Amino acid sequence: MQSQDVAQRPAPPSPAGPVVDVEQAEAALVEHYPRLVRLAYLVLPPGLGRSRRVLTAHALTQRALPRARTPAPVIPAQSTGRDGDPGYALIRLQVLRTALEAGVPLKAKAWPKRSQLPPLLPHVWGLKLFPRSGGADELALDQRLSTLSGPARAAYALRGLERLTDDGVCEVLAAAGVADPQGAVLEADGIPAGYGLLDSPEFDPCSLQARPTDLMRRRHHLKAALAAGAALLVCGALLGLPGEGWGPEGAAAPPYARNPAAQAALDPAKLTRVPSGVWRNSARTDFSVWPARGDRTGDKALLRRALAVWARPGETVQVSVTPGTLSGGPAGPPQLLYAGTVDAARVVILYDGLRITRYAEPKEGTQGAALDFARVDGAGRAEAGAVVLGRSDGNVRYLTAPWVKKASERDLMKPGSGAMDLTLTDGVTAPLASPALRSGPCTSWNVLQVTDGSRTRLLTDLGELVPARLTVGRPGSPGEVSGTAALHTWQPFACSLGTVRSAGVRSVNAWAFNEQPLPDASGSAAWVCTRAETWRGGGARVLAQFHTPGGAYGAVAAKAENLPACGARDPHVLAGVLWKSRGGDWYLLAAGGRETASIRATGGVDGTARSSLLTVPAEQGAQAQLKGTLKDGRSLGGLR
Repeated sequence: MQSQDVAQRPAPPSPAGPVVDVEQAEAALVEHYPRLVRLAYLVLPPGLGRSRRVLTAHALTQRALPRARTPAPVIPAQSTGRDGDPGYALIRLQVLRTALEAGVPLKAKAWPKRSQLPPLLPHVWGLKLFPRSGGADELALDQRLSTLSGPARAAYALRGLERLTDDGVCEVLAAAGVADPQGAVLEADGIPAGYGLLDSPEFDPCSLQARPTDLMRRRHHLKAALAAGAALLVCGALLGLPGEGWGPEGAAAPPYARNPAAQAALDPAKLTRVPSGVWRNSARTDFSVWPARGDRTGDKALLRRALAVWARPGETVQVSVTPGTLSGGPAGPPQLLYAGTVDAARVVILYDGLRITRYAEPKEGTQGAALDFARVDGAGRAEAGAVVLGRSDGNVRYLTAPWVKKASERDLMKPGSGAMDLTLTDGVTAPLASPALRSGPCTSWNVLQVTDGSRTRLLTDLGELVPARLTVGRPGSPGEVSGTAALHTWQPFACSLGTVRSAGVRSVNAWAFNEQPLPDASGSAAWVCTRAETWRGGGARVLAQFHTPGGAYGAVAAKAENLPACGARDPHVLAGVLWKSRGGDWYLLAAGGRETASIRATGGVDGTARSSLLTVPAEQGAQAQLKGTLKDGRSLGGLR
């Protein structure tokens, strides 16, 4: 936090505008309350933690109401629909000023300002409130904003939320008491312009999730309050036991469980450590035979903090959980997979037989710790090939399995460009571009290629702790994406992987189930079904895609979720698409798998084919229902 950018003296007077009544200011505050609270939340220092930032943002906004008639500043033009509203200008300036003051460190010889102290109101007893989690893009933006000073965050928020020009931003910052507005604007230029993400639920303090505070601790405190002073002393003694107190456990919440099994799970000395080479003779080849690697496997203080935060993440810890994964502490001592320094963080990777857990903290201090969970039960050699160690600057680093002898980076959209070798250091890869952190048009999709003996596998980062495995071929017996034909099958459909980010995906298979001649003699189009299987079993997502010759991308013809179609249990699929020929004529093109005996279209288009392909003239915008019959007589509905 660069507190020196905020002036400690009274703010310089801004050009005087019209005088605002209290009633006029109140009307502006009520009308624009969600946007004002969002602005305060973005400017407040991230070190406060998400829950306290929410309450502080509401408190600062509610206290921005003036007590008497007040001259409003003259604000620059904006495109947010609030031009010329002096009441809004006055409230916004006060919110911005107090939010910047909240980030100024306390001084021993000076009285703290009210905005620097925890808010008394609003307050919710028994609940922790924090905004809803966004996707990988929102998380990456939040991490980048946390590196800025308070004035720079204010400059970025005024640009994105208020649509102000740089000159307008400087005027508002100067009125709010910022000593160097131009420097704040230049610092904000270092963050990519993802202003559209500021309107997402990740940064909305008015759309909140609620979680209980420590229930056992609350009950214990209630009993202690009803008891006499002796009971209070006993309660204090219990909270001080065992271990070494709050300090060595970093960002963990206060302890509440005192049973032997729970304490053993938090003891770094009891961590399971697998020796190198065990995997060569083991009956299992999964995460359970990974050796402990990294330059901090002997750092007991780091391991203690990681275990304590896993069991009791504090309010300042950023927790992410893949769908269907439990986030509670380990039932017993977990297995240590990695402990070391990765870029600007200290990272610990643990495994408890069901989940992979990643703990990360900055090199300096424990504020800003993160905890990630991923479900990996039932993983085999193919799925246990790598885990994510860290993401930064648009890149990702992996820790690979001990049986991985070579790692490379490959662009899935350029199958002919070959793979670029990555340096492997004790199983840790050199950084490679991550498609999960990219925003904007999809022009490439970089994946990790690992070599295990004579077998090559492709893994892709989908914004989670464990990368998803890519396969190709008929459901039930897919193969690895290796060789020219397999790589070309995935090429037009790589960008469709973005639709299953952060969904707990275990593997994605691409199956070219048919090929259809186009009616204008311009070649044949490919029909490909991609199915994303999840670690939890349910929630599989299916896309039927259509690719014409020369097209860079496939077109999604139909999609479904939680259906067996295009999977090992039911590999059959039927889909259709309206297609326009070069001559301007429209057709309904439909295709099923090779086991499809006939297809019929009804509704807006009427036609029948005694094969697995259907081509019928149609009108633009026509709606049709598809029904097929398999060679064994069973009916097949069209995927929608």
